[in-house]
Amino acid sequence: MTSSATTRTEPDLSFLLDHTSHVLRTQMAAALSEIGLTARMHCVLVHALEEERTQARLAEIGDMDKTTMVVTVDALEKAGLAERRTSARDRRARIIAVTEKGAQVAAQSQAIADRVHEEALGALPEAERQALLRALNLLVEGHLATPTGSPRPARRARRES
Repeated sequence: MTSSATTRTEPDLSFLLDHTSHVLRTQMAAALSEIGLTARMHCVLVHALEEERTQARLAEIGDMDKTTMVVTVDALEKAGLAERRTSARDRRARIIAVTEKGAQVAAQSQAIADRVHEEALGALPEAERQALLRALNLLVEGHLATPTGSPRPARRARRES
């Protein structure tokens, strides 16, 4: 019987990026759960603190659909970490405002996110760490900056803060 397997000519970049991203997301989720947050909640808090942003804009930044965003903001409101308010710039727009308690939790969650990222990068020697970051930034800003249209779009990974 003959084998019909094809021979790979390049490393499986899709697997490498997908697997490392998946494992990093699970590590981030576990770390953030220690303070009762999800990665989405962290994302909303951190980006809402940066400037006045609508729920729709925050959903776009966090790559969340409307339903997921509503559920996330509802959870933040229930925990007393954020609230929906009328925009100071446009009375028709509703923004997500972070409460004082939410700002404190956001500082904690950012420290956790930084620690998780540092631990992941710490597995590499310094020179390779810097090379990896440079290479990934070149891809994100260049060849892989914009998704290609498809009749069946691939599910996109959520961006971390």
